[in-house]
Amino acid sequence: MDQPYLLSEAQMRRIEPFFPLSHGIPRVDDQLIVSAIIFVIKNGLRWRDAPRSYGPHKTIYNRFIRWSRLGVFNQIFVELAGQAGEPDRIMIDATHLKAHRTAASLFKRGALPRCIGRTKGGLNSKLHAVCDGEGRPIMMMLTEGQMSDHKGAFLLFDALPNAKELLGDKGYDSDWFRAALTARGITPCIPPKANRKVQYRYDKTTYKKRHLVENLFAKIKDWRRIHTRYDRCAHAFMSAICIAATVIFWLNQ
Repeated sequence: MDQPYLLSEAQMRRIEPFFPLSHGIPRVDDQLIVSAIIFVIKNGLRWRDAPRSYGPHKTIYNRFIRWSRLGVFNQIFVELAGQAGEPDRIMIDATHLKAHRTAASLFKRGALPRCIGRTKGGLNSKLHAVCDGEGRPIMMMLTEGQMSDHKGAFLLFDALPNAKELLGDKGYDSDWFRAALTARGITPCIPPKANRKVQYRYDKTTYKKRHLVENLFAKIKDWRRIHTRYDRCAHAFMSAICIAATVIFWLNQ
């Protein structure tokens, strides 16, 4: 962590069109501040521990929070992922993200949902993701940790791209989901649950490709502020996830 991370000029050209316009006093250099935000999230630092070469930590934190509320980082992810076009194959899955005590300290306060739930593993959030055939995320959604994969699929269904096939694990094995996918011309590649009376057939060779969505989660969780949630507000944590996904999978495309 001795050498601060810095976005390249080419990377900045791809994301600058989504930045809010500056009004009044010119703001601090976008390249430096956005690079600092990425550095802090990736290394799991407190904002005050950001290297001094990036400038005042309050400037970095304030820019992150302000743009998170505006949905800037979410829009960057959506637009860059959309530039790849609709994939022929998609995969769906979900993973738990542990909530640190600082994120859950005001669990029952505030009008906005924090997307923190209680499961056997403690307080956590759940990230639902849809990726393309290469394991690159194209849709993501943050919910409480106790939400089932099945319900997450229901909430994401209308926004799914018109792919030819969808890969999912047994958590997505339901009659309505299979029927809905078939009605849209998407072939489900989902292994049936053991207690099913009718055991659906699926392409086991194709299903082996589902490890790519697991790899997606592993790469995102390598970013320490993603692996453990420190942000109280759901919009801030979701922005951090979008930043990680954008830098890992889409910014160098």
